[in-house]
Amino acid sequence: MAFDGVTIANIVSELKKTLIGGRLYKIAQPEEDELLLTVKTGDGQFRLLISAGASLPLIYLARDNKPSPLTAPNFCMLLRKHLQNGRIVDISQPGLERVIQIHIEHLDELGDLCRKTLVVEIMGKHSNIIFCDAEGRIIDSIKRVSAAVSSVREVLPGKPYFVPHTRDKLDIFSADQETMLQALRAKPMPLFRALYDSFTGISPILAQELCFRAGLDGETPTAAFEREDYRKLFLGLEELAQTVRKADFSPCIAYHGRQPVEFSAIPLTIYAAPFGGTSGERLVSFATMSELLETYYAEKSTLTRIRQKSADLRRIVQNALERNVKKYDLQLAQLRDTEKREKYRIYGELLNTYGYSARPGADSIEVTNYYTNEPLTIPLDTALTATENAKRYFDRYNKLKRTHEALTKLSAEVKDEITHLESILASLDIALQEEDLIEIKEELIESGYIRRRDFDRRGQGTKKQTKKSKAASKPFHYISSDGFHMYVGKNNFQNDELTFRFASGGDWWFHAKGIPGSHVVVKCDGTDTPPDSTFEEAARLAAYYSRGRGADKVEIDYVQKKHVKKPGGAKPGFVVYYTNYSMIAAGNIDGIRSAEEN
Repeated sequence: MAFDGVTIANIVSELKKTLIGGRLYKIAQPEEDELLLTVKTGDGQFRLLISAGASLPLIYLARDNKPSPLTAPNFCMLLRKHLQNGRIVDISQPGLERVIQIHIEHLDELGDLCRKTLVVEIMGKHSNIIFCDAEGRIIDSIKRVSAAVSSVREVLPGKPYFVPHTRDKLDIFSADQETMLQALRAKPMPLFRALYDSFTGISPILAQELCFRAGLDGETPTAAFEREDYRKLFLGLEELAQTVRKADFSPCIAYHGRQPVEFSAIPLTIYAAPFGGTSGERLVSFATMSELLETYYAEKSTLTRIRQKSADLRRIVQNALERNVKKYDLQLAQLRDTEKREKYRIYGELLNTYGYSARPGADSIEVTNYYTNEPLTIPLDTALTATENAKRYFDRYNKLKRTHEALTKLSAEVKDEITHLESILASLDIALQEEDLIEIKEELIESGYIRRRDFDRRGQGTKKQTKKSKAASKPFHYISSDGFHMYVGKNNFQNDELTFRFASGGDWWFHAKGIPGSHVVVKCDGTDTPPDSTFEEAARLAAYYSRGRGADKVEIDYVQKKHVKKPGGAKPGFVVYYTNYSMIAAGNIDGIRSAEEN
């Protein structure tokens, strides 16, 4: 998930093909540390987004425009003064450094042709956008760095520009096998760490990929490998260098389920089954690195935003779940204590039968238990008669019996509440839109965990907004390989709607057995039973959209919808069925086509 030198090389290759010869039509600064350049070429108009943000530095060709402040910042005004309508003549990268140099020709005030350079440094918190003249002197930068901030390099107007020092790292284009071997063996650390610590432009994930391609364990210390192992690794480095020289990139994102976890300019085979990926991991290829970056950060932003917005809801549900689990454990312990009630009943009955033989003041009596025909010793209170002892045991029995009956009912209610709360947590895990969260909030309001006036006061929704959101939030929609439509509820409200209002009696219904999860409906529309492949795909959907997500084996119940019933007064999403089939499915949905992809 790093902007390494190889990723930068991929971007430079794309920008060269697209922007060289184009003219700077607009220069905007939407954010304090961000530029948006609009470039007109013979093939059309393109937007180049450049961010020097400490948390998210990036550069790519963006499809969408961004609003800019009414008054342009000073750096933006400076660029407009010098570069407006300038022509991009070259875009370069020094070595495999995380630096892009955009060379621009323009006419000065006297009409003379001049050349300026816009330098983009993608270096984490040290990222910057630096504007230099033809002699390499800094005119200005989007972030000024004084000697008080950095003793290594000042970035101030009038100072000479130079590429930051990379600690004498090796270059994959020029290093030979012996040099690599000596450099890696000199570092007593895991092989993949030594690799990215020794070569310019290689990130940790790329180093792990190179080790994997060479058949080596990147977590093993460098001293454990033989010369032959290093030879295989060097061949991988040479192949990478050749890929960069030829600009033969294959941008891809590695997903775990639906969550993007890494991206790279070359295929990450460690995530691609059957080469090395685990269950639920897959690679998605993109035509350009710009398209990849826009997709990756948009999806990451969506997931991050939803997690942030669901944090309060998750905390409410977790706290309620912990309270109910503690209550349930206490009730089970109390239920175990009531198991002795039958013993007290038998004591009372036997004392009524044999109590006449008890000696006055005796602390026990030996009798024959006529239920088992075995001898039994019954403890007695010496201050009471046998009849009074029998009454005391019957009183204990009746008290424990009432306690057992009450606890049995209460514990079943608490168990249902735990199941309900776990299902809400599962809904929060799969929520992708704010509309999904509003439905979950409404469910928590109806269940009494959130007061509606507090819900409205925080500006998080009203009844009117909630109804509107219910209409906007729809179940997931997939199409099986055989062409059958499959629907997945995102929360308990949608589960009920999907199962009891949308589905027909002949449709097939799927759910993970014994764990919270979504209802999955396969629409048959009066046709015959779907093929086995559709059943298998629907079962995988039920496994993925449940608490069993990511597991290799999840037991799935499936039955025709007409056999699924909802008990009166049951909580949202709760159903019963008595005749069903079962199958085992993996908790991933690789290869299942979403209807949105059509």
